[in-house]
Amino acid sequence: MATSRISPARLRNPRPGKYCDGGGLWLYVKKNRQAYWVFRYRFQGKDREMSLGPLRDVDAEKARDRARRYRQAKAEGRDPMIERRREKTETTLRFLDAAGRMIETKRHEWRNEKHAQQWENTLEQYAKPVIGELPVDEISTDHILAVLEPIWTEKTETATRLRQRIEAVLDWAGAREYRQGENPARWRGHLDKLLPKPTKVKRVRHHPALPYADLPAFMKDLAKQEGIAAKALAFTILTAARTSETIKAVPMEVSGKVWTVPADRMKAHRIHRVPLSRQAQEVLDALPEVAGTPYLFPGARTGNHLSNAAMMAVLKRMGHEDLTVHGFRSTFRDWCAEQTNFPRELAEGSLAHVLRDVTEAAYRRGDMIDRRAKLMQAWADYCLPESLHGVVLLQRNRASS
Repeated sequence: MATSRISPARLRNPRPGKYCDGGGLWLYVKKNRQAYWVFRYRFQGKDREMSLGPLRDVDAEKARDRARRYRQAKAEGRDPMIERRREKTETTLRFLDAAGRMIETKRHEWRNEKHAQQWENTLEQYAKPVIGELPVDEISTDHILAVLEPIWTEKTETATRLRQRIEAVLDWAGAREYRQGENPARWRGHLDKLLPKPTKVKRVRHHPALPYADLPAFMKDLAKQEGIAAKALAFTILTAARTSETIKAVPMEVSGKVWTVPADRMKAHRIHRVPLSRQAQEVLDALPEVAGTPYLFPGARTGNHLSNAAMMAVLKRMGHEDLTVHGFRSTFRDWCAEQTNFPRELAEGSLAHVLRDVTEAAYRRGDMIDRRAKLMQAWADYCLPESLHGVVLLQRNRASS
């Protein structure tokens, strides 16, 4: 079959019009420069046109291959439109199936099973009723809005995460060629024109934090609490650590006055060295020896570490249900900014925050541990003044007796 191919230059810079590529394949270009492929044919005495997809998603070779298949179907007496419908049915993928497959491919990247479960639960609860059974290539902006709008103003944070997760699933489906075209769940340049900004809907709730002025009294009460979880909480506060960093700590991570948290337990996936103050070392010294566990802060079950909820239970027992363990990091940061002259980068380094300024991060390759040691000792002295050391030591003696 003689053909007159559309030139590569025309494909790179299509102008409004209709261009024949031969064999029934045409490129239609609208006035707004949007271009899409069309297969024109005659079947049972009727002229028909069938879209093969936009030029931005379907290159010339792929369009020609599709046109070739449909010419063959017509030559064999089959209607190309019915042939395409059959192909589409064979390659249809439901949204929930796509989500499950995407989660499986990403599971090894996530730090714990809880993260994957959160994805599954969110999509199951909010997305499934609206788009769960829909083929991914049929999901439109209207469908996305039907999922998000009912919770956008009431559960803004949840809705924001849900949107991001739906977008990721549809991106995965697009990369696997189960759908074509723009992602209807994308925010910038699309949903941001249809939904209010999350920051304008509701103020972001941060982890409830104890005012630093109340911390010495709190630490005095905490030092009187019995149990491993109370000591873990004291250690977490004194080191400005995260819950998971503390509860999974093992003795070999502590060497002298430094606690080295491995990269796989850090949010930034980088090794973090924590200088231990005298008070933090006293908490470790007060820990009883427990057989059959590799952890510094063992849980009730043999061989396990403390649960994520153990330190929260201590706060509840102390009458501080309004606080979170993570909130003490904010307490530390506020104290640094308002009560000390230590540079900002020392406080950020102590929290293991990644510097946002690329240039600054490039020049500061070290972790400033000697300078951070002075900051953490000052913090511990504020948390537990000299007059309170005896309380911690009493706990140590009581645990060993």
